[in-house]
Amino acid sequence: MARRIVLVLLVLAAPSLCDASSAADDVLMARARAAGWSYLIDRLAADGVPRAQAAQLFSDPRMEPFTGLEFGLAPREPRSTYRHFLHPSSIAQARDCRARYASAFEKAEREHGVSASVVAAILHVESGCGRNTGSMVVLYRVARLAMANEPGNLAANTARLAAEHPEGPVAVDARVRARAKYLEDTFYPEVRATLVLADRLGIDPLALRGSSAGAFGYPQFLPTSYLKHGVDGDGDGRVSLYDPDDAIVSTASYLAAYGWRPGITAATRRAIIWRYNHSDAYVDAVLALAEYIDGRAMPVQARRPARQGRHQARARKKVRRAGAVPGSRVVRSGRATVA
Repeated sequence: MARRIVLVLLVLAAPSLCDASSAADDVLMARARAAGWSYLIDRLAADGVPRAQAAQLFSDPRMEPFTGLEFGLAPREPRSTYRHFLHPSSIAQARDCRARYASAFEKAEREHGVSASVVAAILHVESGCGRNTGSMVVLYRVARLAMANEPGNLAANTARLAAEHPEGPVAVDARVRARAKYLEDTFYPEVRATLVLADRLGIDPLALRGSSAGAFGYPQFLPTSYLKHGVDGDGDGRVSLYDPDDAIVSTASYLAAYGWRPGITAATRRAIIWRYNHSDAYVDAVLALAEYIDGRAMPVQARRPARQGRHQARARKKVRRAGAVPGSRVVRSGRATVA
């Protein structure tokens, strides 16, 4: 009899519990919309992410409101951004990184055919060999960039850039739309990948911290690159880009996926590193630093920036045609070049 009474009470209470849950979801959704995230939530829901889950994430106090994203039409990094990496103190730190994790670098070189000094140079430039991996909420940073094509944001950037560029409103409008779509197409998959990554690792999606463009760990991978190139280097059954063994072999795996092999030409080496970060200044810094790590470089004052000729352009096209998976970034992870 007592069991029947309990069952009856549960049945009677079920609608109330459902109503309470629905009301709570509505509150979270209202908060997320008020914070400016409705465009992204609607797209996530259309792609199969439970709306309640998205609303909970984007209404969380750790998730800053979306107040707009100003972007430029042709961002470029100045060479001065990387000049300090070739100062003596920086070179000494890079050499120390190479020596400290020598066994991991040499194992990665044997397994993937990627120069240990190049991997060490990348880790030094990206995060100071793990000293500065970023403290920003990765989900917020990639979500913000994925909102570039949100109608209100698109209109604001069109109005701002039309006043700054002389080619006329029609031409500017087309360029702004193309740039906004590029950013959305690039970073919306990173939002999805962040959720997948968090589920795979069993962590809170908002707990992952990284750079201003959402890259994280020693090599500053974006979430999609973690999923595609992350390798368990120390055999503990888990891939952590904050672990040097995993980070080193994952970086080598990334470069090998784009075609790095022993004996490739200088132009192909440049093209592959350019895929890691689309910046000629970055490529120059990494290759020069790798030479210093190996003890072969000329004094920095005697070095001239590498000239970008037709052979480098052809090498880049060859890397693109190889069908390699998308890179760890398309914008600078530590200093995003979207503005």
